[in-house]
Amino acid sequence: MVAAEGKRWRFAMVCSSNMNRSMEAHSQLGRAGLDVESYGTGTHVKLPGPSLHEPNVYDFGTPYGAIYDDLRRKDPDLYKRNGLLPMLKRNTSVKLAPQRWQDNAGDGVFDMIMTFEERVFDLVVEDMNNREPKLMKSVLIINMDVKDNHEEAGVGAKLAVELCQKLEAIDGDWEEIIDDLITGFEKQHKRRLAYSIAFY
Repeated sequence: MVAAEGKRWRFAMVCSSNMNRSMEAHSQLGRAGLDVESYGTGTHVKLPGPSLHEPNVYDFGTPYGAIYDDLRRKDPDLYKRNGLLPMLKRNTSVKLAPQRWQDNAGDGVFDMIMTFEERVFDLVVEDMNNREPKLMKSVLIINMDVKDNHEEAGVGAKLAVELCQKLEAIDGDWEEIIDDLITGFEKQHKRRLAYSIAFY
């Protein structure tokens, strides 16, 4: 259901590396016709490697296609089996490359930022509080913890779509009903949400 003209919300989905949880949510929100971007908050993009001590590390901005080619060259069987190659293929259909939240100030204003782990939520809140508010426009920041695996990312993304559609359907001022909306969502889905409000 598309909101009435003039009520479109702009959403940002944020996880650590802009690879799995935020990208699955970006993909599903996009398919639902919502206005969405996605980001990561890490210093680098980290993906599992042959062992815990040997992750694959890339700079933000490295195209998903280039990461796909690199992993396929290193060990196609391993990275197909652990789901990285299919995940990267999905990502290439959504956008060009992972983007870092802290470098996104030029991307404009969002109405709602959704994070998928507490540490990422804290980093986004801290970053927004460090920015000097110029427009005094409020932004809702919501965290819903989602395990960083393919199955949970799919479940989390469906819930993100539902929550974003509920927000976009609000008639009037969301700040007056956000507590009730979040409490109802938590009860319905047995998920705990945290939220904060910051300003652009």
